[in-house]
Amino acid sequence: MTVRPILIAGDPRLTTPATPVTVFDDELATLVGDLFDTNTAAPGAGLAANQIGDPRAVFVYDLTDGGSRYRGHIVNPVLRTSERPETMPDPDDDLEGCLSVPGEWFPTGRAYRAEVTGVDMAGQPVAVEATGYLARCLQHETDHLAGSLYLDRLIGRHRREARRMIKERRWTVPGHSWLPERPGGAGQ
Repeated sequence: MTVRPILIAGDPRLTTPATPVTVFDDELATLVGDLFDTNTAAPGAGLAANQIGDPRAVFVYDLTDGGSRYRGHIVNPVLRTSERPETMPDPDDDLEGCLSVPGEWFPTGRAYRAEVTGVDMAGQPVAVEATGYLARCLQHETDHLAGSLYLDRLIGRHRREARRMIKERRWTVPGHSWLPERPGGAGQ
């Protein structure tokens, strides 16, 4: 498998909704492997295919929440959540980051509970129901595949701060990416 460059905010592939997967073959399995390798090298909690420039509707997750490890992938995900809060997110408990917005963290309101259904790389049904950090991750990655960054969910001063950061870093045009290093060596 390969560690792939991660696109940075400003690239239009991050704001283009993903294409449903219709072919379940070795190429899809390779994509899932590349997503896991890239996510591990970054390191991240999850990674959507469009973050590495692939338009297919697939994401991986690999994180620890409440002492348990959760690792998997979902193809053609469909998200259902509890109500999303409409209040200002807590700056301590609701911090969220993104591999496509490297080095930045902003308080982001998310639903407490999330369920994602879809299929795996072999086309077999899969469902993941979660609360806490895993629920946040499932919502975050599903948003990516809908063409939305977590920055789009920010409100108030956090939204203004994020816009200012994007402008200062000149992430307003396509072509920016970064290559995570493979553990124990350089990324490929």
